[in-house]
Amino acid sequence: MRLCSLYSGSSGNSIYVGSEHTHILVDAGVSAKKISEGLRQLDLKPEDIHAILITHEHSDHIAGLGVMLRKYGIPVYGTAATLEAVVKYPSLGKVDMTLFHCICPEKSFALQDLYIKPVSIWHDAADPVCYTVSDGSRKVSVATDMGDFDAHIVQSLSGSDAMLIEANHDVRMLEVGPYPFYLKQRILGKRGHLSNERGGQLVRELLNEHIKGIYLGHLSKENNYPELAFEAVKNELYGNPFSSDYRDFNLMVADRSQCSAVIEC
Repeated sequence: MRLCSLYSGSSGNSIYVGSEHTHILVDAGVSAKKISEGLRQLDLKPEDIHAILITHEHSDHIAGLGVMLRKYGIPVYGTAATLEAVVKYPSLGKVDMTLFHCICPEKSFALQDLYIKPVSIWHDAADPVCYTVSDGSRKVSVATDMGDFDAHIVQSLSGSDAMLIEANHDVRMLEVGPYPFYLKQRILGKRGHLSNERGGQLVRELLNEHIKGIYLGHLSKENNYPELAFEAVKNELYGNPFSSDYRDFNLMVADRSQCSAVIEC
């Protein structure tokens, strides 16, 4: 299996997960042109994509969805409440409604040779989820836009061979930054986003002896720096039971504006 962050950040997200035979996008939050450019670096094209999994209806996760559907007719999967909210998104435009498929949180479903499990998370959206994708022997997880996590989420994501985990903001930068108070409270709240430290704590909970790579994703453009996120998460990994060297986990920050290195597992 392969995991690749095409784009990840507060300005737009689209993540590729695939096997030799099945190719999936998690979210389409940048333009169809940019998604096509990212896929090209994987020697793929939009016509190769079998499904788009939607985590939730915020624009940085669905901004390019309408064009992708009109041009390529790709099936879309999301929870019922999420898809209902997506359809109401002003910029979606006219699309073929038969492309939309409802899924249920916590219930796995098959796409070709892959098994997908949507896992409920806390975020200020209609019915947000994160996803695990497995071919039966290897497992990839994509989990962002999480106000917090609990034992159930950890259990659902555990055993992953590769993952993308949110490290959205540096708390101090957010607190002293220009955002209005209500927005700061939203981001810091249980239905907001994981800080660098909290994201690092989730990564630590998910460490195992067979991890091939970890992306830190969905970084805020205004309230974070890649170097801050990396160092904060690295610090949270000190003393873990698997390795004293963070490099053994292939820890990296997903780029917001271009395709990141592919994780093979």
